[in-house]
Amino acid sequence: MQPGKYMANALAHPTPLNSFISQKSIISGIILMALGYGLLNPEFGEVIIASIADAYIQVTSFVAATLFLFYGIERLFKIDITAKLSNAGNMQVFFAALLGALPGCGGAIIVVTRYVSGSLSFGSVLATLTATMGDAAFLLIAKEPTTGLFIVILGLVVGTLTGYLVDSIHGRDFLRPKSAPKSIPEISHASEQTNSVAVSCIWLALIVPGIFLGILAAFQVDIDLLLSNPFISTPATYLGFIGGIFCVFLWAAPAKLKGGNQSSRKIPVFLRETIADTNFVTAWVILAFLIFEIWMFSFNIDLHNLFNGYTSLIPLIAIIIGLLPGCGPQILVTSMYLAGIVPLSAQIGNAISNDGDALFPAIALAPKTAIVATLYSTIPALIIGYGWYFIFE
Repeated sequence: MQPGKYMANALAHPTPLNSFISQKSIISGIILMALGYGLLNPEFGEVIIASIADAYIQVTSFVAATLFLFYGIERLFKIDITAKLSNAGNMQVFFAALLGALPGCGGAIIVVTRYVSGSLSFGSVLATLTATMGDAAFLLIAKEPTTGLFIVILGLVVGTLTGYLVDSIHGRDFLRPKSAPKSIPEISHASEQTNSVAVSCIWLALIVPGIFLGILAAFQVDIDLLLSNPFISTPATYLGFIGGIFCVFLWAAPAKLKGGNQSSRKIPVFLRETIADTNFVTAWVILAFLIFEIWMFSFNIDLHNLFNGYTSLIPLIAIIIGLLPGCGPQILVTSMYLAGIVPLSAQIGNAISNDGDALFPAIALAPKTAIVATLYSTIPALIIGYGWYFIFE
C-alpha cells in the first residue's frame, strides 16, 4: 500500500468537521480571494505573485524531486520502502528519523502520510519531525557544508533519541489513529486525480525547470536576474507563479476539468503518485506562504530588527519561529545565521523545532498528532539550543 493512498483516503472521505466545506474549497477559495484583491491592489498583487512563485520554486520543486525518486525507486526495484518502514520493528524510529534528516521535506512527508494508516508509532512521527530541517538544509549545506552536515547529523541523533524516549514513556500506541480502518480501500491520489496525458506533460514541463531553478535559488543565485531578458524582467517568478497555480488547480478541480479519461492510465503509476502528492502539499504550502507574506505586508514586521533587539532571547525566538508550518520562515532564520545576524545556537534550536512542510499533511490528516508532536519537539530544541548558547557562546 502506497503512502499516497492513506492521504487520499482521508481527503476522499471527509470528517464531519469538513463535510460542509471541504479543505479544497477553503484553501482554493482563500487563494482566489488573495489573487482577486491583488488585481485591485498592484502592490499587494506583486506580493501574492512572489509568494506563490517562492512556494513553487523553493518547496514544490524539491518535494516533487524527492517523491519522484522515492516512488521511482520503489517501482524500479520493486521495493515497498514504506512497508519496510512499517515492519522495521525496533528500528522503525531510527529509519523515520533518517528519512526526516534527508534535506528537503519529502522524506518526512512520506513518514507522516504512512502514520495515518496506523502502522507507525507516535515516536516515529516525532522522530522524523524533529530530525527534519526542511528546505533550509539545502541553503545551509550549500553555504556552510560542515555546519550543515553537523546539524543534519545532530537532528538525526536528537530525533532518534526523542522518538525512542517518547515511545518508552507513552507506549507505541500513543495517539495512534483510531479511525484508520484495518484495510484501506484502494484509493490513491494517483487514481483520484485523473489527469490526461497532455495535462501531466504540462505539469512536467513546469516542474523540470522548476527543480533546476530551485537548486540555483538554494545556492543563493538570483534566478530572475540570471534569466532576465528584454521581454520578461522576472521570468523565474512568473514560471513559479504559473506552476503553483497549476498545481492547486489540479488538486482542487474535478476530473472533468482536468481532461481525465482512460488515457490517464497510460501514465506510469509512480508519476501519477508524484504529481498528485506534490499538488496536495503545494496547496498547503502556498496557503502558508500567503498567510506569512500577507501578515508581513500588512503589519510591516521586520524580523531582522526583531532578532537584533535581543541577545539571550534569540534562540527562543528562533525556536518559536520553528513552530510555524512551512520552510519559508525557517529559510529566513538560516539566511540570518549565514548573514551573522543570529548565532549558531539559534540555528540549531530552529533546525530541531521546525517541522518543515511535513507539518502541512500532518495538520490535514492528523491535527492532534501534529500539534502534540510540534510542542514535544520544542523540548529538545530548547535543551540543545540553549545548551550550545551557554557552553559555546
